[in-house]
Amino acid sequence: MATVLSVSGSPSVSSRTAKLLRHLDGRLVAQGHRVIPLDVRTIPAEALLGADFEHPAIVEATELLARADGVVIGTPVYKAAYSGVLKALLDLLPQYALTGKTVLPLVTGGSTAHVLALDYALRPVLNSMGAAHIVQGWFTLDKDITTGEDGGVTLAPGTAEALAQVVDQFSAALGRTPLLAAAG
Repeated sequence: MATVLSVSGSPSVSSRTAKLLRHLDGRLVAQGHRVIPLDVRTIPAEALLGADFEHPAIVEATELLARADGVVIGTPVYKAAYSGVLKALLDLLPQYALTGKTVLPLVTGGSTAHVLALDYALRPVLNSMGAAHIVQGWFTLDKDITTGEDGGVTLAPGTAEALAQVVDQFSAALGRTPLLAAAG
């Protein structure tokens, strides 16, 4: 099926956002997709902050994105916006790096006061990068993501059902993207 780049924009090693993404990656793999995880925090800070477009890690991230049919982008909310580390990466990607891609935006946060960050902070930048189709995203409260000692993730029941539906819609849209791109 499709190749999906799953990007965690969290700067934290113990990130709920990254754990949520890796959990959802499993659902996409079960549906037959190839998923490539990318944790932005693993890209050297000097490459991101120094805007080193030629750094091997930036070149690799750009190439991974170019080969992907779809992109899942997850970020925690900081001050009503996506993370700075994610912004640093997005700033180094080509202007229209998402052209022809189906994109699923996901946001995590501690309070529902940040739910609009999905549509007012993240979605506009993804759109400006040429995404062919940005599917319905989802905001998940941190308290609805529990990590077990084995590293496994458990989601609150309502959250699990909503995310399953959002991921399934993304998966279905991946199959339609080439037709939409060809028709345009």
